[in-house]
Amino acid sequence: MPNPPQTRLMPYSKHYDSMHLPDGQVRPHYGSLARWIESTPPERITRMREAANMLFHRVGITFAVYGEEAGAERLIPFDMLPHIIPGEEWKMLERGLRQRVQALNAFLHDVYHGRDILRAGRIPEERVLKNKLYRPEMVDVDVPNNTYAHIAGIDLVRAGAGEYYVLEDNLRTPSGVSYMLENRKMMMRLMPELFAQQSVAPVEHYPDLLLDTLRSVAPAHVESPSVVLLTPGQFNSAYFEHAFLAQQMGIELVEGADLFVEDDIVYKRTTRGPRRVDVIYRRIDDDFLDPKAFRPDSVLGVPGLVNAYRRGRVALCNAVGTGIADDKSIYPFVPEMIRFYLSEEPILNNVPTYQLRQREDLDYTLAHLAELVVKEVHGSGGYGMLIGPTSTEREREAYRLRILDNPESFIAQPTLSLSTCPIFVDQGIAPRHIDLRPFVLSGKEIVMCPGGLTRVALREGSLVVNSSQGGGTKDTWVLE
Repeated sequence: MPNPPQTRLMPYSKHYDSMHLPDGQVRPHYGSLARWIESTPPERITRMREAANMLFHRVGITFAVYGEEAGAERLIPFDMLPHIIPGEEWKMLERGLRQRVQALNAFLHDVYHGRDILRAGRIPEERVLKNKLYRPEMVDVDVPNNTYAHIAGIDLVRAGAGEYYVLEDNLRTPSGVSYMLENRKMMMRLMPELFAQQSVAPVEHYPDLLLDTLRSVAPAHVESPSVVLLTPGQFNSAYFEHAFLAQQMGIELVEGADLFVEDDIVYKRTTRGPRRVDVIYRRIDDDFLDPKAFRPDSVLGVPGLVNAYRRGRVALCNAVGTGIADDKSIYPFVPEMIRFYLSEEPILNNVPTYQLRQREDLDYTLAHLAELVVKEVHGSGGYGMLIGPTSTEREREAYRLRILDNPESFIAQPTLSLSTCPIFVDQGIAPRHIDLRPFVLSGKEIVMCPGGLTRVALREGSLVVNSSQGGGTKDTWVLE
């Protein structure tokens, strides 16, 4: 079988490139795409990119970019070149994701009940019980199916010769799935001939899977559960996604003021009077869920909600207290969780991590700041990081002082040689760094859509893919 043609590609990446082999040849699973690029006039590609921008603008797919002027929103940059994953490779990833999420849920149940892993000394007790994300309100509270993280977004990267690593476990309110769905709709509209040439695993059934998952954790004896999506409101950076998912699932989008609690039962206000709520897909952080239980100044939550939840009168997805399992200070122990709870070796690797509360790791990190990525243990969204190789001496010195002030609040990791995927740029096609966020749903069983959201760093050399910091997205194809 002849090699697929090479594309009009600018010098390909010295990193692992998802489309090209080290000698520049196109990988077999990208063959159809490479032939399409070669046979499609640049003028048509330009028109297609313009059409995509216009359609995304019409749909209103925006994301707030923090650091810009107050209230600024912009379109999520979308690149038409898909990130393609062979079917056998995805099967390995799926096994690893199931294993990891199963162990994380087992850990969450354990630390709020028997604490076996702590008593066994496999994780330092103070790392969990003194963590601000640990919620004593959840101790001895039973949740349906012992499942806490019903929706998990696990960030994967490739490095070195193409090995996969888990970069982060997002278990609180993971976002991005709406962009996965809209990207696929856009690609099928723009490139139907490519879908006709090969079998790309579908993702459009995700809202059905999500709704089934939410319904599966309703309180006992509820035959037809009422499900709502609780949003902080239209000024939240991911509000588009909240409204989109509620519409796709056919459930109501509500804010805290739309709900109230009476006799430990949650109701929504309607024009026909109060209606009971059985399951809440909440996109509000723990601190703001209930002013009676957490922050008393919160106007986003529902007074009395946590007590109703603790009594099993309503289900919350994700559960209160999941943050302890995705805290970066707990991340280094996930492989040990897999061994402890499942008696298995991890399928997916962790990134080697320095824990700066340990003197030896602290000393090494301070001596090698220019080579490492340093993160706040409670941080998210790519904020509060120091990326050593791209930082200035002044930035490193300022960060050094922050570390010395509170070492236990930081971890450090090697700067991985992240994989790249080609994107369209003004000069043609060029490699940019990517990550992949598959979405894992856990109810009575664990299910997921093939692929996930591929995020891409649009600036040359940048390793930051977060949408809130100017990253873009791609469609992710898993070939069946």
